Amino acid sequence: MDFSVAFNAARESLPYMLGGVGWTAGLIIGAMLLGLTLGVPLAVTQVYGPRPLRRMVAVYVWLFRGIPILVQLYIFYFGLLAWLSSLPGLTGIGLDSPFTAAVASLGLTSSAYQSQIFRGAIQSLPAGQLKAARALGMTDAQAIRSIILPQALRLAIPAWSNEYSILLKDSALAFTIGVVEIMARMRSIASTTHEPVSMSFVAGIIFFALTWIGVKGLTLLENKVRIAGYTRQGAV
Repeated sequence: MDFSVAFNAARESLPYMLGGVGWTAGLIIGAMLLGLTLGVPLAVTQVYGPRPLRRMVAVYVWLFRGIPILVQLYIFYFGLLAWLSSLPGLTGIGLDSPFTAAVASLGLTSSAYQSQIFRGAIQSLPAGQLKAARALGMTDAQAIRSIILPQALRLAIPAWSNEYSILLKDSALAFTIGVVEIMARMRSIASTTHEPVSMSFVAGIIFFALTWIGVKGLTLLENKVRIAGYTRQGAV
């Protein structure tokens, strides 16, 4: 292996590979927001919902946590979204785009994991808070929205940063359905330069940087919203 050739190839390809950062960031932001939007009500249902709904949520969580991301990408892109886009009234709106399929697949999987993060955060809170809210005349929905969730969301941020890191790594599989993110560009350059090792090294550095930036940002958010002297129930 000629290291000078590999270095030059990596240096010249860096701008093109950095062009995939926007696509990767879009995947992560979309998936995280979808996971958050669905994960919170799923967690609330698991903790406070009736037994039939809790069982349905448990099946949902088991399903999306049990199927590999690559399989889900194929199911969404080549199956579900392709079928939906063929229905009358839904043609031409881009439901069958690779990016949409990737966000949907990653987001729904993330919602299953995030629901367990939020469920654990909710259950770590003192049970007496809900009883005290009822004694003050609040409904369960008001108490959950105004008292339980604001605390639970704060406590869930450290685990949420882990979910960000996992999603970032899973997003590297989106190239298999045609999303032109970092890995897709790396493979394209590697096929023309015949330098797969150096290209992979550059891609690894980019992913590492994105991981560090995201986790650092969430750590700053955790410190900003932390309530002084407040910890999980039973924490030292």
